[in-house]
Amino acid sequence: MTIWIKNAIILTKKEDYQPIELLINGEQIQAIGSDLTPLIQDTDEVIDARGALVAPGLIDVHVHLREPGFSHKETIKTGTMAAARGGFTTVCAMPNVQPEPDTAEKMQTLQAKIARDAVVKVKQYAPITMGLRSETLTNQKELLEAGAFAFTNDGVGVQTAGTMYLAMKEAAKNNTIIVAHTEDDSLLFGGVMHEGTRNQTLGMPGILNVAEASQIARDVLLSEATGAHYHICHVSTKESVRVIRDAKRAGIHVTAEVSPHHLLLTEDDIPNDTSIYKMNPPLRGKEDRQALLDGLLDGTIDIIATDHAPHSKEEKAGGMMDSPFGIVGSETAFSLLYTHLVEKGIVSLTQLIEWMAYKPARLFNLDGGTIAVGQKADLAFFDLSTPKEIVAKDFHSLATNTPFIGWRVKGTTTMTFVDGKLVYQEGSVQ
Repeated sequence: MTIWIKNAIILTKKEDYQPIELLINGEQIQAIGSDLTPLIQDTDEVIDARGALVAPGLIDVHVHLREPGFSHKETIKTGTMAAARGGFTTVCAMPNVQPEPDTAEKMQTLQAKIARDAVVKVKQYAPITMGLRSETLTNQKELLEAGAFAFTNDGVGVQTAGTMYLAMKEAAKNNTIIVAHTEDDSLLFGGVMHEGTRNQTLGMPGILNVAEASQIARDVLLSEATGAHYHICHVSTKESVRVIRDAKRAGIHVTAEVSPHHLLLTEDDIPNDTSIYKMNPPLRGKEDRQALLDGLLDGTIDIIATDHAPHSKEEKAGGMMDSPFGIVGSETAFSLLYTHLVEKGIVSLTQLIEWMAYKPARLFNLDGGTIAVGQKADLAFFDLSTPKEIVAKDFHSLATNTPFIGWRVKGTTTMTFVDGKLVYQEGSVQ
C-alpha cells in the first residue's frame, strides 16, 4: 500500500520549518521531498497533514501496561492506544505485572499477547530478580532468547547490593542493560510525598531525597566494577543529578531519564491531600526541578520517559495515605513539554525530539528516532499552533489519573504511523 502525505512541515537543523511531502510504501518511507508529484502513480491514499509537524515516532522506555494481572487499570491494547495518541511508536513495558515475566515461558506468553493486542511496538522488560524480590536472579540468557528487552525491577529498588552486583556482572556478559528504580526501602519511613515544606503543611510523612540518591551512588560504583550499562529511571533529586554527573565524568557507563511531571511541577503545586499528585518518586522542591532541567541541558540526564502509571478511579479516589503511587503520561507528554519548555524558550524543539526519539533509540539500540528514506515509517504528526485543553474524556487509556486535566497545550498529535500503518488520526484509533 502506498500513502502520499502532503502539506506537512519538518524541522530543519537551523531550527526552522520547511514544507515537506512523504511517500510511504508498505512499511517504509519511499521518498521525502518538497514536491513528490512526479513520483505519484498508483497511490492508494492521499493524506493532507494540514500543516502539522512530522517528527520521528516518539520512543518511551518507561511505561506500565498493567497486563496481565491488573487489566482494570490498563491493558496492552488501551495502553498502546494511549501511546499512539501521544505520538509514541515504540514503548518499553515494565514487568511489575502478575504473573511477572521472570521465566522464559512466562515471557513467551506475554510476548504472544503483545503481538495480538498492541497498537504500537512494545519492548518488554524482564525482572532482575524472581518475583521482583531482592533475592534470586532471573536467568538473563533464557529471558533474552525469549524476547526480553532489558532487565528492571521497576516499582521497587533492588535492596541488596550483592544481588545488584551479580545482576550487573551477568548483564555485562549478556550485553544487556540494567534499568533501576532507585529507592532504599530503609529510608522511606512510610513517606507518601516529598520531604520538604508542603508535606509539613499537609501533615504527611515525607520521602527523603537521599532515599533515591544513595542507591544511585551505590549502583554507579557497582556499574563501574562490573562494566555493565546502568540506566536510572525517573531521576527526581538534585543529589541524584550530582551523583550521575560525577559518575559520567569518571567514565562509568550510566544513563538516566527524567519524567515530564518532574520537569513541570514541584511540591508547591500540590493543592491539598489529593492522590492525583501522588507519584513515586514524588514531586520534589524547586531546586530539584531546576537541577533536572540543568541536567537535561548539560547531558547528565539523557532522555525523557513518561513513567505512564495508570490506576482506576476507585483506587485514586482517596487521599495521599490510602492511594497508589503513579500518574498517566503517554497522551500528554509531548504537548505539555512543547508548550511549557519549547514555547517558553527553555529548550529547543530539536532538543525535545532528541530526548524523546533520537536518544532513546541510540541508548537502547532500537530502530527509529530519525526520518530517512528506506527506514520504517514510524512517524508522528503534531499540531504546533492550535491550543487545546487536556480533557479526560478524550483519553484512550483506561485511566485519567493526572494533575494535567484542564491544562491548555499546543503540540497535540494529529496522526501516528507505525510501520507505515496509520494507527491514530485526529482522535480516532484506526
